[in-house]
Amino acid sequence: QVQVEESGGGLVQAGGSVRLSCRLSGVRFDVTSMGWFRQAPGNQREGVACITASGGRGFYSDSVKDRFIISRDNAENRLYLQMNSLKPEDTAMYYCGACVALPSTILPASDFHNWGHGTQVTVSS
Repeated sequence: QVQVEESGGGLVQAGGSVRLSCRLSGVRFDVTSMGWFRQAPGNQREGVACITASGGRGFYSDSVKDRFIISRDNAENRLYLQMNSLKPEDTAMYYCGACVALPSTILPASDFHNWGHGTQVTVSS
């Protein structure tokens, strides 16, 4: 059974930083590209970062590139997102899941359906 648990969100001022963490069990974590997705009220879920199974390469949406850093610890089945220079428009619920990085977008893997509860990030102006 796949279990996903995100943590680390909170209320932060614009320009600040926060680090999200995600722990997954029940999946072959070390052979799966993993990513972070976010959803703001009234918006569709969007992919913001995706990292290869080995952790050797990260991909980012244009909206977070050069501000966010995705990383992973395969020994601990953990995924991280370091969020810097936060903006009010980064306010959303953040989720982790298996991902596919395409040239212009980051999508959930077609066979990943086990979304966690997410962790809320709220950036005040």
